[in-house]
Amino acid sequence: MTSKLARRCARWLGAVTTTVAALAGVPAAQAAPPAAPGSTLVVLGDSFAANGFRWEADAKECLRGPTSWPTQLSRLMGVVGGSDFVDVSCSGAAIETDRGYSLVQEAINADKAGAFGPRTTLIAVQFGLNDVWGANPTTLWTSLIPCVFNLAEGCGLEAAEQGRITDYRGVSGALYAERIRAVVEYLRYYAPQAKVVLVGYPELFPAGQSFACFSVLGIGQYVQPRAAGLVEYLDRIDAAQRDAAARLGIEFFDSRARTAGHGLCSEQPWLNGALDPRADLVGIPFHPSAHGDSMIAEALYERYGK
Repeated sequence: MTSKLARRCARWLGAVTTTVAALAGVPAAQAAPPAAPGSTLVVLGDSFAANGFRWEADAKECLRGPTSWPTQLSRLMGVVGGSDFVDVSCSGAAIETDRGYSLVQEAINADKAGAFGPRTTLIAVQFGLNDVWGANPTTLWTSLIPCVFNLAEGCGLEAAEQGRITDYRGVSGALYAERIRAVVEYLRYYAPQAKVVLVGYPELFPAGQSFACFSVLGIGQYVQPRAAGLVEYLDRIDAAQRDAAARLGIEFFDSRARTAGHGLCSEQPWLNGALDPRADLVGIPFHPSAHGDSMIAEALYERYGK
């Protein structure tokens, strides 16, 4: 880890420790579980959980869509629309960020809603794609479209070193675990009966693929032939999440395996291209369609929601 990243992580962890104590109202070592019973289902996450979008939205605005997997999961669990379901996921969120919602901020918001308590049974967390990981400060949020549509330079492995795409070289399970450790410990303490599940991302492109593509109008594909850097980043995030879950002793849900064969280059995509009627005609590009989210929700329900 670079010294810069180490300092950022230290500041973040210090802030979380302070937040945990502040939420409890007493020093963390003396804190006791709250009297609030908690909500059955709690979700913290980024746009792959929230799946809400508005072109003119500000980064500080928290957007959620009506067909997101958290909402569909809440219906399956019979808690939709009530206090037993708390979803604080926000499009654009990251584990650590200065421009939008962070994991800590979402945990605070959930706590204010009375989400955590002895009755909480499932806490699902989906984060990582929007974070800075390596030597350059580029995020996927700011680099995905420019890199994918740059036919002259592409998104090859060299794009990370050149600062044109998120630096996949800095992604690791150890760093991921350290970034979420304090919040995970907080969740375990205040919701001791809950399963804490780190939800992976769906398959955008098969692992190791060197090109990227997505459907246009459902009748053709745009192809970026040099996208190994982008795919490598997605592969490493998946591996880091799996490793981090093992290090922290929490569950990992393999969304990639559940959606395999239905990525952006497939004949039956479960993610949105550009005005592709096979997915959501006006859905967020590169994000799950309503059907894709239903597949994640159903699998989560089968494993954790019954």
